[in-house]
Amino acid sequence: MPRPSQSVLSRPVIARAALELLEEQGVDGLKMRTIADRLGVRGASLYHHVASKDDLLDAAAELVNDEIELGPLAEPGGPAGIALYARGYRRVYLRYPHMIPLVARHRVTSPKALRGYDALLEALTAAGHTPAGAAETAAALDNLVLGSALETFTAGFDRTPAEYAPDYPHLAAGLDASARAGGGLAGLDERGFERGLRLLLAGPRPDDAPAGAGAGAGPA
Repeated sequence: MPRPSQSVLSRPVIARAALELLEEQGVDGLKMRTIADRLGVRGASLYHHVASKDDLLDAAAELVNDEIELGPLAEPGGPAGIALYARGYRRVYLRYPHMIPLVARHRVTSPKALRGYDALLEALTAAGHTPAGAAETAAALDNLVLGSALETFTAGFDRTPAEYAPDYPHLAAGLDASARAGGGLAGLDERGFERGLRLLLAGPRPDDAPAGAGAGAGPA
């Protein structure tokens, strides 16, 4: 196969190769030289399009963010649209789980990502949250989506419920009941995400009400 010329390289092409490599080999495989080899170019050619590994992560995050649909946040219905957005957000990161540790503490620079957070806080504010409450709920939603995409709760339990019962009866009962639920034990992760989403979007907390609203009332 002929080596591609430098002219066919672009920031998105390099970022896509990085994403593929990351999901195939994990974080340890994400090296500029390896990406260059995959693209059939010299390593120095990459630096015409990405300035550093951090810049490469920015470019990869841009591609991932491009797959997240923001449309549901603009739909009427408040929490229903936010829930649709959250499910789509999670589906994207389920495809790129190795990106999660890298972006979790990485700066947010992508205009698409910034627009997404702005739209999310706008939707949460329209649903009745104060600006501070909207920010807290957005942070909680981020943790729920990324955490549930990264961690598989059920994978940690490799024994049958009956085997846990003698020493861990409550765990056994929960796993057994979940195994009988729709989707079985394999669906517990999905059901857990949906339960967290419902609780999170059930409505603003009493202490999230605008100043003066319900003055003197204690928590519900």
